[in-house]
Amino acid sequence: MEKTIWGIHTTDDRLFMSESVIALGWKDMGDLSALANDRDAFKDKYQSIYPDSKIKSISLSAGMLYRFLYEVKIDDYVIYPSKVDKRIHIGLITGNYRFDSSEKEYVHKRSVKWLKSVPRVDFTQGALYEVGSAMTFFSIKSYADEFLFILESKEDKKIPLENEDDDTILAVAEDIKQTTNDYILKILSKNFKGYPLEELIADLLRSMGYRATVSKQGGDHGIDIIAYKDELPPRITIQVKSQDTPIKEEIIQSLKGAMMPGDYGLFVSLSGYQKNAEKFLERNPIIRGIDGEELAGLILKYYDLLPEKYQSLLSLQKVYIPTIK
Repeated sequence: MEKTIWGIHTTDDRLFMSESVIALGWKDMGDLSALANDRDAFKDKYQSIYPDSKIKSISLSAGMLYRFLYEVKIDDYVIYPSKVDKRIHIGLITGNYRFDSSEKEYVHKRSVKWLKSVPRVDFTQGALYEVGSAMTFFSIKSYADEFLFILESKEDKKIPLENEDDDTILAVAEDIKQTTNDYILKILSKNFKGYPLEELIADLLRSMGYRATVSKQGGDHGIDIIAYKDELPPRITIQVKSQDTPIKEEIIQSLKGAMMPGDYGLFVSLSGYQKNAEKFLERNPIIRGIDGEELAGLILKYYDLLPEKYQSLLSLQKVYIPTIK
C-alpha cells in the first residue's frame, strides 16, 4: 500500500529533533484518544473548548487533530521544514498517538525516526510552496514524488532547477518572504559557487555603499574580500563560503586568525552555522555572521542597485510580485 506523506510546522525545533517526535498543540483539548473516530466529535469538542473560534477555524483545527490521531499510520513519512536550521527534515513515523501532559504546549505526540536532512535549495519552488502550507499539519500530494526521490537517493541529488520552468514560480505563496528567500538561495546555490559568490558579495557591498576589493582566486590567507565604508579605517575583512552544510567554528577561527588589530570581520555563508560556531560569534562581536536567509534578504533589499547581470539571472519579479485575486 502506498504510504502517505505528511507535512508539519512547529515553533519548537528542539522538541522535534532532540526527542525524535512530531507534535501538535491545543493542550486544552486533552487526550484525543478519548474522542470517537468521528470528525464531528472533534469539532464539537473543539468548539466547546474554544467557543469564540470561527466556523472555518473550528473545521480546520479539529480536522488536523483528527487526522493526527486517526489517519496517520506507522511507517507514513513526515516532512518538517525547520525555520531554525533552514533545512527540510524527512522522517518515518514509528509510534502511535500519545498524550504528554507534562508538556507546556505540544502535548499530542508521535514518535519519528528522522531519516534525512536536506537544504531547502535542493527542492523545486513548487515543493517549497507545498511544504510551506499555512496549516500546521497537512498531507503532501502534489510534490510527494519529489520528496521521495530526495529521500531514496543514496547521494545528495538535487532536483534540476530547469524543471521549475512552470507556473509554480508564479504561484501565490502564503509566506512570500520565505519562498522568495528560498528562490534566491536556490539560484545562488546553483550558479554562485566559490569565486563567483565572492564577486557577488563584493557587488552587494558596493550597492550598500562600501568600497570592496576581491582577493585573487585562492584567497588571501582566509580573507576573500576587503571592504571600507569610507576612505578611513576600520577595515572589514570578509570570508565567503558557498557550502550547503552548516559552518563549523574552526572555519570562522581562520578568519579571525587572518584579521589585524582594529579590523572587523564579516563571515558570509549560504547555509547556517553550527551551535559552536554561533557561540564563537557571540564571544567575538567584532565578527558578524550572515547566513543564507539574511543574505537573501539583503539581495532583495538592494536588488535594484545590483549590476544588471545579477538582476537578469535572479528575475525576482517572478516570485515577489504575485497575482493575488
